[in-house]
Amino acid sequence: MSAQDEGRHLVAYAPLVKRIARQLNSQVTGAIGREDMEQIGLMGLLEALRRYGEPDAGFASYAGLRVRGAILDELRRQDWRPRAVRQDSHKMRDAVRALTRRLGREPNDKEAAEALGVTQDAWRQFLLDDVAEELLSFDDMLQESTERAATSPGPEEQYALRRSLEQALAALNEREQRVVQMIYEFELSYKEIAAVLDLSDARVCQLNKSALAKMKAALAQA
Repeated sequence: MSAQDEGRHLVAYAPLVKRIARQLNSQVTGAIGREDMEQIGLMGLLEALRRYGEPDAGFASYAGLRVRGAILDELRRQDWRPRAVRQDSHKMRDAVRALTRRLGREPNDKEAAEALGVTQDAWRQFLLDDVAEELLSFDDMLQESTERAATSPGPEEQYALRRSLEQALAALNEREQRVVQMIYEFELSYKEIAAVLDLSDARVCQLNKSALAKMKAALAQA
């Protein structure tokens, strides 16, 4: 593919990069700015073009995963959650589990923040960081499956990947499926989803994390 063709395709698929950067920026806060995410994503798009060749009907899905992977790889490289922060998050997670058992239900934002001795803003940031870790873990597995499908000489691996993803989605309850659809298909923010479903931002964040964990487990068994 010539440099001129690469440039033309980069322009054509730039909106895809912008959408993915906007989506990830709402899920992973503070580590990388949105403009930086877009620049990293464009590099991922260029790599996708060079590995895939001339784009066809299946390129957008492949490119989307490569763009996401490039941005998430940069998050890992920057070690966006230092070890001490990760250790604190484990303690917070254990404390919330204990509170949930004591209440017999999931605590609301105010109850969780008070039990942890933090502000509600700090509690929401913890949830954002927690779901981002799950996102990175899920993406690792998805990237590996996609690479296998992309390098397979026949359609069997691609079909198997589609079936695995369908089974992973089927493992979710109705509310989790709606949250996943709103985030990854309609590209809504947590705040927008919360307004639609009449939930708190924190609850939407928790549902996303639960959905990612279930999908990761389903893919592992596929």
